[in-house]
Amino acid sequence: MEEQVVLWFSESGLYAIWISILLNIVISLLGFVPSVFLTAANITFFDFVNGVIISIIGEAIGAIVSFYLYRKGIHRFLPKKELNNKILNRLQTSKGFEAFILILALRIFPFVPSGLVTLAGALSKVNMITFAIASTVGKIPALLLEVYAVYQVLAWEGQGKVILAVVAFLLILILIMKSSRAK
Repeated sequence: MEEQVVLWFSESGLYAIWISILLNIVISLLGFVPSVFLTAANITFFDFVNGVIISIIGEAIGAIVSFYLYRKGIHRFLPKKELNNKILNRLQTSKGFEAFILILALRIFPFVPSGLVTLAGALSKVNMITFAIASTVGKIPALLLEVYAVYQVLAWEGQGKVILAVVAFLLILILIMKSSRAK
């Protein structure tokens, strides 16, 4: 997928940055698609520093647009929904500084899906400005870790990538097995 995105960037000239940001918005709206391939494409095409900056901007705008659209859609089409997570449920009832800290913490913590944080924020009483600032500041450390990992994988030769793929496959297999036992 990364190669396809880099091809789109190279064919679009000056619009490549806007395509990257648009893809980040779509990924954020979907809520379950990982953005790692887009981060890799940004680093590959725009270089390391520019790729990081574009990724941060795209993820921030994507979260803000998603927050706005989720909030509009949720209040119009869904009754108040409770999420299956104590911290996310707390975010739903918080506002002000407490909401800011919760969003910041959830964005920094790498195992909480970004889409769930945005959804919980949209279901909460937090205003758009608080969400935007906390979300963006919280995404920066997590994105820097992602960028570093992606950069290391891109720098590896074929063997490193095969090893990473095998490890990822095994981790996914373990998670699937554990979740099926829990049911």
